[in-house]
Amino acid sequence: MSMERLGQQVDAYVAWKRELIREITRYRSWLASNRLNSDAVEARLERALKLLRTDHITLAFVGEFSRGKTELINGLFFSEYGQRMLPSQAGRTTMSPTELFFDPRSARPYIRLLPIETRSTSTSIAQFKRVPRHWVNIPLDTSDPANMALAFAQVAKTKPMPVEQAIALGFHPDMLEGAGKPGLVLVPAWRHALVNFDHPLLRQGLRILDTPGLNALGSEPELTLSMLPNAQAIFFLLSADSGVSASDMAIWQQHIRQLDEGAPTCLYAVLNKIDVLWDDLAGEAFVQHSIRQIQADTARQLGLLPDEVLPLSAKQALLAKVRKDQRLLARSQMARLEDLLCERLVAQKEQLLERSVVSQVLALLHNSQQALSLRLDKVKQQQALLSDHQQDNGQLLFELTAKTKEDHNQHHKRLLGLKTNQRLLKRQGELLRNAVRPERLDEHLRKVRQNLTGSWTTLGINQAILHFFRALEHDLDSLGHEIEMANTMVAAIYRRHNQDNPLHGVDAPQFNLERYRRELKLLQGKADQFRRHLKTLLTEQRSLTRRFFATLVQEVIGLHQRLRQEAGQWSGEALMPLIQHSLEHKQLLETHMLRLKTLAQQTQQSRARSHQLARYCAELERQLGEAGEMLRALRRPAPIQRQGKVVQLPGMTRAQSIGE
Repeated sequence: MSMERLGQQVDAYVAWKRELIREITRYRSWLASNRLNSDAVEARLERALKLLRTDHITLAFVGEFSRGKTELINGLFFSEYGQRMLPSQAGRTTMSPTELFFDPRSARPYIRLLPIETRSTSTSIAQFKRVPRHWVNIPLDTSDPANMALAFAQVAKTKPMPVEQAIALGFHPDMLEGAGKPGLVLVPAWRHALVNFDHPLLRQGLRILDTPGLNALGSEPELTLSMLPNAQAIFFLLSADSGVSASDMAIWQQHIRQLDEGAPTCLYAVLNKIDVLWDDLAGEAFVQHSIRQIQADTARQLGLLPDEVLPLSAKQALLAKVRKDQRLLARSQMARLEDLLCERLVAQKEQLLERSVVSQVLALLHNSQQALSLRLDKVKQQQALLSDHQQDNGQLLFELTAKTKEDHNQHHKRLLGLKTNQRLLKRQGELLRNAVRPERLDEHLRKVRQNLTGSWTTLGINQAILHFFRALEHDLDSLGHEIEMANTMVAAIYRRHNQDNPLHGVDAPQFNLERYRRELKLLQGKADQFRRHLKTLLTEQRSLTRRFFATLVQEVIGLHQRLRQEAGQWSGEALMPLIQHSLEHKQLLETHMLRLKTLAQQTQQSRARSHQLARYCAELERQLGEAGEMLRALRRPAPIQRQGKVVQLPGMTRAQSIGE
């Protein structure tokens, strides 16, 4: 039932996103039809829509070999096929990282496999994903479970290889099994696997990442530098019979623990294989006490809360689901994990979207509503004046038109002033972007590559990478100085606006660099760990170091690009609320002036004029009503909040939202 609930939660989440897309699209049309749109507002709404359309939820399963990661995925997602889909026998079955997702652009399900030999290049998996010809493609027949299981078995394939070649591909020989002949070892046949098939949850945007054990995390840098940090939740698999072993702790400390620092990632430990503790002679109370004890010890060792450690038996859960044995399913305790997926994970995504999309669109729409509301109040006041002075309506209309023109000129001047400030801020934005211009980064990269190539001693590598990160930090410090000046300028402009409009004060948007500083610090920490844990710095290890550095460089380049893009967007949009405020008032006043002029030119009876004004009021009220409907729709709580559940998300206080 719990997975059905997760399906319902994901369905509700997707329906909520569709509703948001519909209301944002409606708001765009509303702005256009009322001549209240602008390029800046249009750009922000387009970004919000793009984020909603491309959003997905990623779950990553990580742990040492034979902890049951793949069996857990089988139990969660594949029990309906009546057999194991992903290979999960004893031993090292998941040899390459495997992503499961639904690809709406593909007509047929498939498995795509990237040959292990591609490790000899410095090209990242992300880059290879854009070039399908490098992958081996296996069609999937979802109507034939046996055929699917055979296709999935490819993921676990190994191949014999001379030990020297394996080392050159980044493997450490101690981590590999012999191939039965001297000088040969078994390595994974594939570097990465992509599995596209139609499953209700995958169709709705859920993505699964299944990872191999310690050796793969160490020798495929992209996993720990890019793929895992981008997951919404990471489930760290442990075995209940051994607790936290030394190799488990090594993975946790080197690759997992710090992932919740500066990224919206929730970390959980799954204490699998609790069925080894089942003891009919000792009694159920004794068994449950033992499980709670191991759960508490595991939480203490990993620095988690006890309810972030989930004891269960993936094997017994899969068996129970296939046999439809409710008693065994309850005993497997799988429901706790499924409940957590239902309530916490989807709730986290809802909160992130509310911060990064809904709140921004609400601010824009509130501005529009406010401008209309003020205009309607003014029209009603003028309508009352005209009713009171029916004998001298012509003169009064002339005076009202003159007053409206004066208000219009005032907003026009404000708008011109804001546009001047906008140009100044744009120039400041160029200084921001200049502090992190691509040429500076290229120079840092050239130097560090030169230093790494020139020295392969431990000291040489340490110094090269240390100097690289110092140069990047220096650039961020220079950028910080420019940001301080830009923030001061924006704060002063907003202060003046708030003095002129005391009833409609707006907080000045400030550019915050801390998120990027944290991200850079995390990348530096990864580089430090890599250097400390590299088994050997012999010539053969150059391939792994080269690939690690190539991946690290891609992450730094990505950080730089996002920082430049945000600096450009911020400098272009920091004054947008004020410009929108003045522009909408100016546009509405223009419309109002035309109405008043038309009334003044008419020689009809005052009753006809009154009728015209009443129609104008009704039109404004209709537009205001539509704005109110859109506001109510956008303010509607996300599905999980709508059910009345207040979900405390572990890690949410530590996590930083993508909208911050």
